[in-house]
Amino acid sequence: MDFLDYAFMQRALLAAVLVGITAPAVGIYLVQRRQALMGDGIGHVAMTGVGLGFLLSWSPVWMATLVSVLGAVLMELIRWYGKTRGDIALAMLFYGGMAGGVMFINLAPTGSNANLTSYLFGSLSTVSQSDVTAICVLAAFVVLVTLGLRRQLFAVSQDEEFARVTGLPVRALNLLTAVTAAVTVTVAMRVVGLLLVSALMVVPVAAAQQLSRSFAATFVIAVAIGVSVTIGGTITSYYQDVPPGATIVLLTIGAFILLTALSAPLARRRARAHALARPAGDPAECAIPAVRKAGDELGV
Repeated sequence: MDFLDYAFMQRALLAAVLVGITAPAVGIYLVQRRQALMGDGIGHVAMTGVGLGFLLSWSPVWMATLVSVLGAVLMELIRWYGKTRGDIALAMLFYGGMAGGVMFINLAPTGSNANLTSYLFGSLSTVSQSDVTAICVLAAFVVLVTLGLRRQLFAVSQDEEFARVTGLPVRALNLLTAVTAAVTVTVAMRVVGLLLVSALMVVPVAAAQQLSRSFAATFVIAVAIGVSVTIGGTITSYYQDVPPGATIVLLTIGAFILLTALSAPLARRRARAHALARPAGDPAECAIPAVRKAGDELGV
């Protein structure tokens, strides 16, 4: 536990825990909406914010937050109105964001390729006290949204048309989800890096789904996996002197493989139990599936 004697490791571990909580908390809604790669696109756009932060001598984290939020809103507008040319517009937005970041960092008096690498792939030693403060504020926003509006966000993620019929403000909730994803990207970029943050938003959720089909249980398991791999990856990178972002992502993929292997016998056991519980006189093809409300899926 000697790593706790160093202030930079204390800051890095706090940031890692917050990233482990927020990334899967947002990712579960993106997976439900089949927008698993949205975080990757926002990460490209956030690079422009990082570059502008260095160029204007302002906090790269806050500038990246502002630019990525604007980019996320623009992505949602393109999704609504883009129609046939939407994919081309998104591609230009993503690649333009990355190119703009590289250009601005190189134009900045204090910018360098080392700065660029630390934001692309994460860096433990460069997490400052101001970064931790910004990450704490942004993480609090993400947790409040993902937990406080979980019923509404779940309904919209499952079926937008049904949510619209029930009176939910679908477009506003979609925008809020996009903005929350953008904030999460900037929370995670100092630890995992902009190019790898999407994996931490998606893979823990996919791993949790191997063990549970309940939304609430999947949420809790995904966050537990996220916190475990971010702490484990941070400590491993300290002792082995390896990149923290890559280490965290590889541990996340390892957790997915392990849980997938464990879920196969569990699924067979559940199938046998279900078959034994079915009344003998009811053929399988005549069984009437149970109707579950969205609240049951939430487990609340």
